[in-house]
Amino acid sequence: MTGMMPGQWAGARMPVPGNAEFAMWLVVEVILALIWIIAKSVNTQDWAIYTVVLTAFYILSRGIAKASRVLEQ
Repeated sequence: MTGMMPGQWAGARMPVPGNAEFAMWLVVEVILALIWIIAKSVNTQDWAIYTVVLTAFYILSRGIAKASRVLEQ
């Protein structure tokens, strides 16, 4: 491997399927599903709204956290 700097690999790193974001989303979904099944006060519409809002906020927060680590060129 001539011409490569130490620590530099060929190609870009691809995200690993089943990363921490997916695991966190799955945990939140399971907890919300259990609350939906057990609690009489939470109906299907409430469950869907909570799922969408919490998922959107979590993805947005992860995007902000990852964007803060981007180096300016």
